[in-house]
Amino acid sequence: MNLDLVPRLGTVIGLVTTLVLIGLLLRWTFGHQRNVKLPTDDPDDPVATGLLTEVSRVPGPDAARVLRDRLRAAGIRATVSRDETGAGYALLVFPRDVKDAKVVLSRGSFE
Repeated sequence: MNLDLVPRLGTVIGLVTTLVLIGLLLRWTFGHQRNVKLPTDDPDDPVATGLLTEVSRVPGPDAARVLRDRLRAAGIRATVSRDETGAGYALLVFPRDVKDAKVVLSRGSFE
């Protein structure tokens, strides 16, 4: 009976050791690194839109959605952000798309 217990105990210890090593390896690879500082807000950016640039400002959410949909139909990624005061909505695009977005928005105003 003692001889039958030894192989089982060795298998269990081997399995637990393997799982612990895999866990440590995953933590080392994907673990949270507390020593890395997260980027802070840019003090020179008054609206704090990050990588996005404002191309238009409208007073209501419906107008903002229409303009955003017009840009998306033209293949330009756009998003809408509400003004901090709640007075308007800003239409935001990536800096490389600013010229194209302004062309699309100006073309739509004459139709």
